[in-house]
Amino acid sequence: MIRINDRITLQDDELDETFVRSSGPGGQNVNKVSSAVQLRFNVRGSRSLPNDVAVRLMRLAGSRLTNEGVLIITAERFRDQARNRADARERLVALIEEACVVPKARRATKPTRASKEKRLEGKKRRSGVKGLRQTKPSHD
Repeated sequence: MIRINDRITLQDDELDETFVRSSGPGGQNVNKVSSAVQLRFNVRGSRSLPNDVAVRLMRLAGSRLTNEGVLIITAERFRDQARNRADARERLVALIEEACVVPKARRATKPTRASKEKRLEGKKRRSGVKGLRQTKPSHD
């Protein structure tokens, strides 16, 4: 069982871990040992996540989310399986914690009178600079 916060805990049967061979350099060991971890978590089918958190998590997951709503986290940073497994779980917990934060609603505001005047003054100044650049034809 993984505890996210006081109201969300994930059951171990909701996580599916697959061990695969790690990519990149590693000598003789890399071709023999499956040290990388692919952690799969079905966000859409999870009974532990509240609906609003699941929706935010799917938005945060981006390309790591499949069409079926399964989040895939691949961890291959370390050379041993246990540390990669812990790393994948930590990254899942961090992602869910980030999804638990409710974004603040943006409140629409109007520009102040001073900011409007400042903008118009800047436009006048710029217009004056550009006007000085123009070559006026002489009427001889």
